[in-house]
Amino acid sequence: MTSPTPLTALALNCTLTPSPGESSTELMTDQVLEALREHGVDGRSVRVVDLDVKPGVEADMGAGDAWPGIRQQMLGADILVIGTPTWVGHRSSVAQRVIERLDAELSMTDDEGRLETFGKVALTVVVGNEDGGHAITAGLFQSLNDVGFTIPANGGVYWNGEAMTTTDYKDLDETPKAVASTLKTMAANAAHLARLLKQDRYPPA
Repeated sequence: MTSPTPLTALALNCTLTPSPGESSTELMTDQVLEALREHGVDGRSVRVVDLDVKPGVEADMGAGDAWPGIRQQMLGADILVIGTPTWVGHRSSVAQRVIERLDAELSMTDDEGRLETFGKVALTVVVGNEDGGHAITAGLFQSLNDVGFTIPANGGVYWNGEAMTTTDYKDLDETPKAVASTLKTMAANAAHLARLLKQDRYPPA
C-alpha cells in the first residue's frame, strides 16, 4: 500500500488583534490545520496583522512590503486557508487587503498560460458574534476562485454567536457539534482534492 502524497497548508489569520493577543480566528484556523494534519497535511499559520503588508494590487509593493514573503509561502503550499473575523457584518480589513494583494495572481502565469495558483485548494474560516458568516464566505469563495484557487465541497466553516452579545468563539466551553463536523468534512475534502490536483494538473486552455 502506497503512502498518501504529502501536502502542506498555509493559513492566513486575518484577525485585527496583534500577537500575542488571544484570537477566536486563530483558534478556529488552528482547528482547521489540526483537522488537515489527520489527512497528512503539514500546516502553519501567519497572523497577517503582525506584518507590514502594504496596500496595493501588485505582487511586490516595494521596500518593507511583507507580502512577497507570504506569497512565496503560499506558492509553496497546496492548500490556502483564509480566516477572518466578522466586523460590522463584513470580513476584516486585513482579509480585504489579502484579497486585494491576491489580485496580482491574475498576471502570474506559467509557460502554458496557467495561473500559478491553479491546482491549489482554498478553505475559509469566519468567526464573529453577529450575522455575516454566509455572505463573507460567499465573497471569499468568489474572490479566491477568481484568482485561480479551487474550492472543495464544504470548503468553508463559520461560527456566529448570538447578535448583540459579547461571547467570542474562544470563550466557548467546547466546539459546537456543527462546527466540529464541518471542520472534519472540509479537511477530508480539501486533502482529497489537493492530492488529485497535485497528481493531475489542470490542462492549459
